[in-house]
Amino acid sequence: MNPIPVNTPLLNGNELKYLTECIETGWISSEGPFISKFEKQFSAYIGRDHGIAVSNGSAALDIAIKALNIGPGDEVIMPTFTIISPVQSVVTAGALPVLVDSDPLTWNMDVTQIDAKITSRTRAILVVHIYGLPVDMDPVIEIAKKHNLKIIEDAAEMHGQTYKGKMCGSFGDISIFSFYPNKHITTGEGGMIMTNDEALAQRCKKLRNLCFEPNGPRFIHHEIGWNYRMTNLQAALGLAQLEQIDGFIEKKRDMGIAYQTGLSFLKDKGYQLPIEKTSFSENIYWVFGIIAPTIEEKEKMVSHLSESKIGTRPFFWCMHEQPVFQKMGLFKDERYPIAEKLARNGFYLPSGLGLKQNQQLEVISCIKSDLI
Repeated sequence: MNPIPVNTPLLNGNELKYLTECIETGWISSEGPFISKFEKQFSAYIGRDHGIAVSNGSAALDIAIKALNIGPGDEVIMPTFTIISPVQSVVTAGALPVLVDSDPLTWNMDVTQIDAKITSRTRAILVVHIYGLPVDMDPVIEIAKKHNLKIIEDAAEMHGQTYKGKMCGSFGDISIFSFYPNKHITTGEGGMIMTNDEALAQRCKKLRNLCFEPNGPRFIHHEIGWNYRMTNLQAALGLAQLEQIDGFIEKKRDMGIAYQTGLSFLKDKGYQLPIEKTSFSENIYWVFGIIAPTIEEKEKMVSHLSESKIGTRPFFWCMHEQPVFQKMGLFKDERYPIAEKLARNGFYLPSGLGLKQNQQLEVISCIKSDLI
């Protein structure tokens, strides 16, 4: 059997054409014309007034936090079950992350726990849409309005996903996307900040470019920023990908349905598959995750797949159990049992856009051979 990687991007549109144009014209840095084209077209797709292209999704979070003037003494409520980037951005800004547990069905943050975590120091709620289904946003918006809090929306995994018919990434006071190769749209690395606030957009543009003053002497700086610029090459790739987004989403959902059908027998063996839809959204299957009944069952399954050269990835590890944050004295004695089970028992299968139908059938067949 040939190896089946956990992710393979699909680059079969105008990627080569646009990249060739960058090389032939010499526009390969952050000054080229594809950047503004990508920003405008992705903003229009999501339904935001402003898009600011940056070097990656983590950079987008750094800028978002600083643009909102969140810093020492401030608290930001967020999920414990997520990649490290959101918490890292809050911690490096000097603010305090305040965690909530996960919903056992959607695997997103449990929004019913947010209200009890609010204090006089709370400045924002940072939602992270996880793996294929969005956070239930209506309660979050209601809480934010009630307490005058900002919403930071991490839609890194949700290109093209909707909540009640409205695009994910359109709900936050400031929202971010990632364009890493395992996302529906890739620029290799790269990210995007989105907002409807003109002043906030201008501040984000300044922060991504070393805080050069737009109207002042070029090398006089009044504030620290970053070089978090996206290159014209990356934006060219992103634009070509964006042109294919509808087909990519259809392919992802077809892949998800094929896994649901082929692996339905796992439910009788104590495994949990992703739910297909909620009252507010249909699963987009950014990845196809599985939760094993025990850690031992997970390790056995992952080992069996690995022996057959089939790639898998573990689920995110909870933020309250990260050694780096424990060394800082954060999250002492905190427990989040649902998120902990997700992290310990969860893994996901090959589900990149480049996965071929026969490869997916091989994955399903391999799992059946282990359990039937």
